[in-house]
Amino acid sequence: MIDEQLKQDVEAYVDEVWEDVVEDIRSLVRIDSVEDLEHAEPGKPWGPGAYQALVKGLELTERAGLEPHNCDGYIGYADLPGRSEKQIATIAHTDIVPVGIGWTVPALDVTRREGYLLGRGVLDDKGPFVLSVYAAKYFADQVHRTGEQLPYTLRCIVGNNEETSMADVEWYLENYEAPDFLFTPDADFPLICGEKGIFHGLFTTKAPVVHEGSALVELDGGTVANAIPGLATAKVKTEGMPTSECADSFELEASTEGLTQVVSHGIGGHAAFPQGTVNAIGQLSTMLLDLGVTAGDEGLDAFLRMVDIIANTSDGEPLGIASADEVFGALTMNAGVVRTLDDGTMTITMDVRYPTSIAIEDVIGAFEKLAEEHGCTFEAGMSNPPFYMDPSLPAIQALLDTYREYADPAAEPFVIGGGTYARHFPRACAFGPHDPSVKDPEWVGIEHGPDEGVSEECLKRALKIYIVSIARLMELDL
Repeated sequence: MIDEQLKQDVEAYVDEVWEDVVEDIRSLVRIDSVEDLEHAEPGKPWGPGAYQALVKGLELTERAGLEPHNCDGYIGYADLPGRSEKQIATIAHTDIVPVGIGWTVPALDVTRREGYLLGRGVLDDKGPFVLSVYAAKYFADQVHRTGEQLPYTLRCIVGNNEETSMADVEWYLENYEAPDFLFTPDADFPLICGEKGIFHGLFTTKAPVVHEGSALVELDGGTVANAIPGLATAKVKTEGMPTSECADSFELEASTEGLTQVVSHGIGGHAAFPQGTVNAIGQLSTMLLDLGVTAGDEGLDAFLRMVDIIANTSDGEPLGIASADEVFGALTMNAGVVRTLDDGTMTITMDVRYPTSIAIEDVIGAFEKLAEEHGCTFEAGMSNPPFYMDPSLPAIQALLDTYREYADPAAEPFVIGGGTYARHFPRACAFGPHDPSVKDPEWVGIEHGPDEGVSEECLKRALKIYIVSIARLMELDL
């Protein structure tokens, strides 16, 4: 087993490299690596920003002493070859969700404040990716110093499309064997052994609903399907509109085109964790209906009433799809992005996280029925079933025991509504680095939100846990 000398060595190593860790996180955060399919090209399938971050990530692995491989821009990996071709791997991603609004610090840089790092990706997932690189570097330095290889090959996978479709991992598994065990530092401690099913879909009006006589000219809100929108706007013909603010959560901005822009401020967050959030699209739809801006406009009114239903609930109860089981908990749903298209039609996305107690066909059926009742079509998109790993597996126990030694002796694995890379691999789990037991100051934002932040001490401890965990995995019979 791991001795105390190793832990002391790891402690000294983390202190020695920490400032380099922060600067490498900064180098990645400065890259706006949102998926941009409009500008995709061969070798850059997720767009130029995502590709730039992939290249930077691989550059960091090479500097750490690993052998990097760029897989046609889809994804990357870097190896520390071991005595066996069997692999222990980590996977983290260098793409991000859009910056969005509400930031008080530069989103595409790292701000250090009172022991925290702030910036898009410091927690999800550029910061954790850099931790995975420096965990591998510890072993690469050891091999270079002693000349003795590890029992297994250590692979550091550089994801590049996690925030949208995870098509990077689909490509990887079509071209490479899955690692013998893998963990992803893209979630919470102590350890996530299961994830709800994830489903995406799209409502579209069957016919144009915005026309010359419409009082509501445009409805726009949200950035990505898997984020609860913190901002939504509507452009309404000024005649008949109130001239003052309707409520603290709204702003009215007059324009020179005879229009008033209504701005709805909600409380954004991750689609998997609706507690404490306020969907700005739902808030705006309720206000517009109360103002009567769609009165007499049948198609537009029907769409807005549907939006009012799906954007103001997170449990599916109004649609008859509320469901829960003992392992995964309750179903959640989120109306994430609403758009007015050039032809006058409107669309709105749905993100559903579901347990094993409901079939996805029943969810789709409920959405199709709702769409038909409101003059829309519903298109089913990405669907991944619930994922679960037996927490008694020796590899899972090795990680969990290490966290217990460093943090909480009573910690137990759990399941989440979020979706990580782990669900795509046969033997995998999500493992930190965020520790929900640590209470952050109010000015520290969550992943996918403004002022996204993470404690440096938590990241330091996570790096130590990752190194010791990998050492323990290397002792197992895979």
